[in-house]
Parts: sequence; C-alpha cells; structure tokens
Amino acid sequence: MVKNHAVRLLVVGLALVATATLAASAAAGDWLQFGFDSARSNAPGGSTGITAANVGSVVRQQVKLDGVADSSAAYLRGVRVEGATHDTFFVTTSYGRTYAIDADSGAILWQFVPPGIGSFEHSAQITEASPLVDPDRASIYAASPDGKIHRLAVSDGSETRTGNWPAAVTLDAKHEKIASALNLSGNLVLVAVGSYFGFAPYQGHVVALDRGTGHIVHVFNASCSNRSGLLDPTSCPVSGPGMWARSGVVVEPGSGRLLVATANGLWNGRNAWADSVLELSPDAGKLIQSYTPANQSHLGLDDLDLGSTAPAILTAHVALQGGKDGKLRLLDLDRLNGKTRAPGKLGGELQLLSAPRGREVLTAPAVWHSGGRVWAFVTTFSAIAAYRLVPGPKPRLQRTWETGIGGSSPIVAGGLLYVYSPLTGSLNVFNPTSGKRIAQLDAGLGHWNSPIVADGRIALPEGDANRHSSTSVLDIYRLPGR
Repeated sequence: MVKNHAVRLLVVGLALVATATLAASAAAGDWLQFGFDSARSNAPGGSTGITAANVGSVVRQQVKLDGVADSSAAYLRGVRVEGATHDTFFVTTSYGRTYAIDADSGAILWQFVPPGIGSFEHSAQITEASPLVDPDRASIYAASPDGKIHRLAVSDGSETRTGNWPAAVTLDAKHEKIASALNLSGNLVLVAVGSYFGFAPYQGHVVALDRGTGHIVHVFNASCSNRSGLLDPTSCPVSGPGMWARSGVVVEPGSGRLLVATANGLWNGRNAWADSVLELSPDAGKLIQSYTPANQSHLGLDDLDLGSTAPAILTAHVALQGGKDGKLRLLDLDRLNGKTRAPGKLGGELQLLSAPRGREVLTAPAVWHSGGRVWAFVTTFSAIAAYRLVPGPKPRLQRTWETGIGGSSPIVAGGLLYVYSPLTGSLNVFNPTSGKRIAQLDAGLGHWNSPIVADGRIALPEGDANRHSSTSVLDIYRLPGR
C-alpha cells in the first residue's frame, strides 16, 4: 500500500583518499546523491555486479510516477522501510513528490507529497533537483518548487516539522528556482538557487542549512555579495547571476571548501560575480577566491553562461570547468586566477581547449581515477569525449577519444561508462578507455536525467520537466534473476 505523507598528478593518491573519506560515511553499495559523492565525481569505486559481459542481458522494468523525475535517483542497500528491509531507490519529481521504490520489485513503498502542491502542480514552477540521502541512512532531503527543502524519514516518508524544517531557501519561489542537485558536507545541507530562464528579478545564491535543525547557517549571494542572508531579489540593483549547473555546490575533498559556478549577469570583481567559478569557505560564509574568464563581458552579452556546468575536481590542485561557449578550462585550485588567491581578477586558466565537437556543456563531467591516471569524461547533447590528465609543472588535458553520441551527465561505475542519450531515448554503455560501445539499452526521451548503478541494477528516470507532464516513469534495469 502506498503511504501518502504530506592538480598535480603526484597528489592523485591524496585526492583519492580524501574523496574516499567523504563517501565512506555511507554504507557499502549506497548511492546517496547526484554524482555519488560530495565532490560530484560521478565515479564510485568497486563492483556494481554489472560487467561488460552481462550488461547487454539486463531486463528493463518501468515504474510509473506522478510527475517527471528530471534528475537522478539515490539508493540505499538493505534499509528498513515500512517495517521490512528493502534495497530502495529514491526519486523526486518536478513538483516535489518524492518516492521510495523497492529496487527488486518496483513497488512504491511510500510517496511524499509537499503541502500546498496544488498551487504549483501542472505549472511552469518546477524543480529539477536530485534528492539527497543523509549518511545516517535515516533521513532524505528533497526540494519542492515552492522554494523549500524537506527532511523526510527514510522509513516511511514522514516529514520533519520541528526546528526550521521545511526550510525555505528563497524569498521569491516564483522567480528563483532550485534546479541543481542538493549536496551535504559535514553538518550542512548545501543548496544552489538559480532562476526560471533568467526571468527577473532573481538572485543566484548558495544556502548552507544546519542538517539537524534546518536553520540557515549562511547565504552567499552572487550579486550584492556584501549582503548576507536571503534577499528579496528586488532589493539588489541587478538580477542574477543564477546558479543552475547540474552539480550545484561541489565540495573539495580534504579542505571542505565549496566550489560553484555562476551564469550570466553583472561582474565587477567586488560584489557581483557573473560567469565565474567561486571558491567559498566550507560554511558558505566567505568568498575565498575566484576565476572569471577574460572575455566575461562577451559571454554575458551572448548568453554563454560559464555556469552551465559546475567545476569537476580532477586532483587536489586541478579542476575542470566547461561552459556554454563550447570551451573547457583547466583551473589551478591553489590560485584560481593564476596569480593570487585574492578574488576579483580576470583570466588565469592553465589550459583552454574545445569541448566535444565544440558544443555547449550543460552536463556534469565524470572524473575517474584508474591505474594511476586521471580521466575526465565530458558530454554534450551531440558528443562524448574522454580526456586524460597529463602531469607536470603545467598539467594539461589530452583528448583520447570522441564519439558523436550525445548524452546527459555521464557516470563511470564498475569499470563501465554509462551515458543516457535523452534526445534519442537510449542508455549507452562504453569501455571508458577506448570509447567502444558495449551495449545500447532502450529508454524513453528525457532531459537532464542521468543513471545510477548499484547491486546489479541501473535506475534511470525518463521525461522532461519543462513539458509539465503529470506522469513519467523510472526505468529499472536488472540482471536476470534479480
């Protein structure tokens, strides 16, 4: 019964240890959030039960949902739900409905419906945020289009209504949108807020919530950054820039500092930070350093958001930043602007190279550490390319292969590269080092959706939230006999 409850390569080893530490708080086999870990690597270690030899034999089941999960799922192995132990997938739809789904049968174990859903359901007011499971395996955090973050019980979907839960992360939910995935670092739930297609007034901002109470710890505003707290967007002289990259807030392993990328708007190097990569303190209370392309004004005029994707951490010292201009930028995390750690300078990237087919990057790269090498897999909706980090005093990315099969955010799991192609409706599986396609699995059409892989199963939501559909499906692919 459904229950309805309203970098330098020499430090690769250190980076791997730090990333593993972040993920280690989850039980073995769990996939707690978009990108797998707080660094958004999109590349868990270990076996998934699915290999090159058996991936072509998986069987697909479609689980019907009310609304569209235009995001990715989360997963807990062997968790107590509704009085019994289940392997469980969790998804959140565009209107904030969150589901717990039995991974073996596809049965819906519980459904949470946000209070007041009637005021925005079937409208253009949506969320595309992936849910976030607490490492304690007892709570899950989910966004709703009314600008609130809900804390739900994994056991039955009931909502915490104490402290500041549910927590409002905007003062204008009709203009400010939670599009990016939620993240967690230490005692903080991290939320990036953007806008609806740039419709003013809005202010992009990062909100750090106390994981226990839901109270706001800090807010960093991308414009009027000299002001703290949530802003009435009309109170700042300019609108934007938004924060809408799929990864949202990225957590640097070890230091816990936060990385975000911003979209178009005003940049002045003082209190307005459009088209920039920003490094914030771990509690989002302070801007530490920044990177802004030298041609920022051109990017803004031509709607070429740098923040169409978020930074991907390659090592403790090097990150990769894409953009809508079809470029990839290799950045020095020790000095984002290439000169000093002080924010407010233009330029300074280590390397500038073309994205796959020179097309805009709207997805989150996957970063894979294998055999002492660092790989980055970048997708556009028309191509996929693999890049390998070349060590040295001046690290460089070298493209190793490219294919004309486009897709959403890729993942590397169990030694296989998975890329969902939402425009053609297929889930493609590749050898990550050669680019050879191993399997092509049937799927429906979609948008930002991306897969997760765990315990011999693949979970992939279908559908495009911008079509405001009232129904969609979650695809669950299983090995025969599961």
